[in-house]
Amino acid sequence: MHFLIGSHQMTRKLRRRALLTTTVGAAASCVLRPGAANAATDPKLLAAIASPARSPANVARDRYRHPAEVLTFFGLRDDQSVVEIEPGAGYWTEILAPYLKARGTYRVAIPPPPAGNKREAAALAAFINKLEEDPAAYGKVIVTGFAVNTPIAPPDAVDLVLSFRNLHDWMANGTAPASLAAIQAVLKPGGVLGIEDHRGLTTQPQDPLAKSGYVREDYAIALIEKAGFKLAGSSPAGDNPRDTKNYPKGVWTLPPVLAMGSVDRAKYLAIGESDRWTLKFTKA
Repeated sequence: MHFLIGSHQMTRKLRRRALLTTTVGAAASCVLRPGAANAATDPKLLAAIASPARSPANVARDRYRHPAEVLTFFGLRDDQSVVEIEPGAGYWTEILAPYLKARGTYRVAIPPPPAGNKREAAALAAFINKLEEDPAAYGKVIVTGFAVNTPIAPPDAVDLVLSFRNLHDWMANGTAPASLAAIQAVLKPGGVLGIEDHRGLTTQPQDPLAKSGYVREDYAIALIEKAGFKLAGSSPAGDNPRDTKNYPKGVWTLPPVLAMGSVDRAKYLAIGESDRWTLKFTKA
C-alpha cells in the first residue's frame, strides 16, 4: 500500500461513514435498471461484489447501492487508472481494490480533517488498518490527499474518477469548484467522472449549502458542467421514490445513519436509503 498524504487526514464524512456499519446493523450508451441482470457486466466485477471477504454490513447495503449496475454504467474496466474521492469506511474499496489490483491502478483521495478532531483521526486509522490487515486485497491501494496544492494523481493520467455522495459536503464547505477542478485536472481527455448524490426536490430552490444533504439534479449538472465536464448520461440505479426528502434531520434521518435514533425508526427503515441521482460526465 502506498501513502502519499500526511498521517490521519480525512473529512467529517469519513467519521459518519465509519459509524454506518454499526447503525445499519448488519445521455449514456446503456442505462442499467436497478437489480436487473445485464449480460455486459464483467464477470470479474460480479466476482468482486460476491466476494466473501466483503463485510456483511456492506453487502447488506447492495440493494440500495447497486454496485454492479453503477460501476458498469460508469464504464469501469479492470485495466483502468481509477481514483475514488473520499472512500469513507470502504464500501467501494472492498470491491474496487481487488478488482483493479492485477491490471489497473486504484487511488483513494482523502482530505484533511479539522485540526484536533480525534474522532475523525480514529475513523481514518480504522480505514488504513482495514487496508493494512489484508495486503492481498489492498496492498496496491494508493492513498493520497485531497486538498489545495495536493495533487491526487498526475495530470491527465486517470481514466475514471468516482465520487459517491460528496457534492453536498463540498457545497456545505464551499469547496465544490476547487474539488471539481482538481478532478478535472487529473482526468485524461475524454476521461469519466462518475458521481452520485442525494436527489433534491425540483419543487424547491436549491440551498447552496445543501444543509439537508439533498442536491437538485439540474443544479448538480450545471455546477459540474461549469467546471469543464460534459454530461454523458444518467442511470436510475439509485432511484428511490419512497424518499420524500423532508425529514427532521435531513437525509441523515434515513438509513444508514438513522439520526433520529429510535424515533420513527421503523418508518425510516421502510423508506430505505435516499433517492440518488447517478450521473456520468466526460472531461470536455
